[in-house]
Amino acid sequence: MEIRRDRSAGKLWLSQKDYVMKVLERFSMDSAKPVCTPLASHFRLSTAQCPKSDEEIQDMSKVPYASAVGCLMYAMVCTRPDLAHAVSTVSKYMANPGREHWKAVKWMFRYLRGTLGCGIMFAKQDHVSVVGFVDADYAGGMDDRRSTTGYVFTLAGGPICWRSMVQPLVALSTTESEYMAVTEAAKEALWLKGLVKELGIDQGGVQLYCDSQSAIYLAKHQIYHARTKHIDVRFHKVRELIASGDLILEKVHTSENAADMLTKIVTVDKFEHCLDLVNVSRC
Repeated sequence: MEIRRDRSAGKLWLSQKDYVMKVLERFSMDSAKPVCTPLASHFRLSTAQCPKSDEEIQDMSKVPYASAVGCLMYAMVCTRPDLAHAVSTVSKYMANPGREHWKAVKWMFRYLRGTLGCGIMFAKQDHVSVVGFVDADYAGGMDDRRSTTGYVFTLAGGPICWRSMVQPLVALSTTESEYMAVTEAAKEALWLKGLVKELGIDQGGVQLYCDSQSAIYLAKHQIYHARTKHIDVRFHKVRELIASGDLILEKVHTSENAADMLTKIVTVDKFEHCLDLVNVSRC
């Protein structure tokens, strides 16, 4: 990991340029044509694209799929939140990847080729606090129609925690999927609050932004409704955190929700805007 600091400007950058270059050379993608996003909209990955015949299985056995995804995952975990959704997507097919899945992985390498110096930027601030964004993609899974949860938390302007994951249950509505996502983010917010307290930061309530008005209303008001009565009780933990003041849940417009890039494939303009919102530098 490369750490670069500008004391006069009060800024610090984290990146993995050398690591990414070594990975590209390892998989012979160091001279590939760059692309602008980790995954493009034409990638509709599913288990239907997995090898079925012995010939297809034998053909894919020669492809270092697991090794490539592992290298991408290491970069994503350390300094590349922009890879989170794409890595989560291709990881689903580790057991039996197909050619289309491998094409998606190579597309991600092409994206890395054009963003070698991409990393996280932190800036000096008068008041440092944890701020989070959360979003969900309702029924986005091609195989089981499960929704995707995405959240990112920032400190000093830069991302310190991010995740893109398939939800454990099938949501029956957009509100339910957003509510489940808020609950997952709330648990992470509670842990981060304790962490920064040990570092001497008086956090107070963690600010969490969500673009679903109905999910926010459900979290703040213990209402009974036929459409929400089936929701598992474990997801109502968020209500307790809001009542105690540990979590401050507020509405944000969809266009300003940085977690949008963690739940689905978005346009180039939206993707770059999400990166700007959480200070992920592309150079």
